[in-house]
Amino acid sequence: MRLNRRTLLSSMAMVGVSAALPSVARAQEGESIFDMFARNRVLRDADRGGNTAAAEALIATNEPILSFDTAHNLQLAISQYEPFVAAGGWEEVPQEIYGLVLGNNRRSVIALKRRLMSSGDMPVVERANDLFDEATDRGVRTFQARHGLIVNGQVDEPTWYAMAVPAQNRLGQLYLNFQRVQAIAAKLSDRYVVVNIPAATIEAVEGGMVAQRHTAVVGRVERATPILASKIHQINFNPYWHVPKSIIRADLTKYMQEDPEYLTKFRIHIYDGKGNEISPTQIDWTTDEAVNYMFRQEPGAENSMGHCKINFHNPHDVYLHDTPSKALFGENARFHSSGCVRVDGVNQLVNWVLRDNKDWDQGRVDATFASNERLDVSVKTPVPIHTTYITAWANKQGTVSFRDDVYQFDSQGKISFDA
Repeated sequence: MRLNRRTLLSSMAMVGVSAALPSVARAQEGESIFDMFARNRVLRDADRGGNTAAAEALIATNEPILSFDTAHNLQLAISQYEPFVAAGGWEEVPQEIYGLVLGNNRRSVIALKRRLMSSGDMPVVERANDLFDEATDRGVRTFQARHGLIVNGQVDEPTWYAMAVPAQNRLGQLYLNFQRVQAIAAKLSDRYVVVNIPAATIEAVEGGMVAQRHTAVVGRVERATPILASKIHQINFNPYWHVPKSIIRADLTKYMQEDPEYLTKFRIHIYDGKGNEISPTQIDWTTDEAVNYMFRQEPGAENSMGHCKINFHNPHDVYLHDTPSKALFGENARFHSSGCVRVDGVNQLVNWVLRDNKDWDQGRVDATFASNERLDVSVKTPVPIHTTYITAWANKQGTVSFRDDVYQFDSQGKISFDA
């Protein structure tokens, strides 16, 4: 059976996790008065914010995910994982650790601590007790940061799933990604943009260092973001959105059957082959008739591309763009698009791309966004862009990061993507 969240969690009793912890808790079953005092002290004194900051600092370095240095760091990680895996790796995590949070006083906390210690997420101690203390909270947050999860200190579903992946699997990821990075590193220039699909992140790299890092939303499995190499050559400010036929067929026809006012609400107009606008009522939405027409969304806050589109030549008709759906950037698994890539803080990336266009700075980019003015700007010095598939990498601090094999390329053993 292939390892995934569904198979790991199907047999589990779902334990509810409280969204907020009281400063003073009632005694848990079988807990002594001394244990209760210790737990309340932990809840009172733990620096959750400081633990999150410390965890995120381990990964928020200026080292690129894709570089020759990354290949070297992956080699070092492999040399550490190999003897560990040969010795048996970390223990299988029990179902009982699911749902654990700061202040819990249970036997299962010992298993959680052993798991965190074995992967280097918390310091090794000779004898672990059963209290989910501040060191454990910091360890869980460190683990979450390394695996690209929301850093909340709770052993929630994504965290439990990531902890349940065997060390042998993680070593396999390191082997594959070392080869992937090594193959691409020789093609890199001094200045480039990397979209790492499994991490759903974007890095703007210059002089071997990350100048900017952005959260992204990439293609869902059935509409995957393609792996490619190209150059960013144009910025469309406040663009029209011409709806692709695939989305007309798969989405718009369904939306119009559910809500006949959908196109009007989102300022989408329909045109025939001669450029004449037609009414939505002229189309039979229960058929594929709609794909014979051109659908164009007006610039503005509702536009699916937000305030800009970043163009690079490719045969897949994909691009980077802004989005009105900002809430998606806060999710663990950001695989929602139809192949294109949505960029958080895209105005900063646009400013970086337009560096050699001397008449553009951050102020002008922001003002153009706010104006809703339609404007196309050619990039004076086109910037290389690589969309990649890196599920494991390491930095010079020795911090190793992993991501889910969302497109199943790891399970297929794919190294080269002919990008």
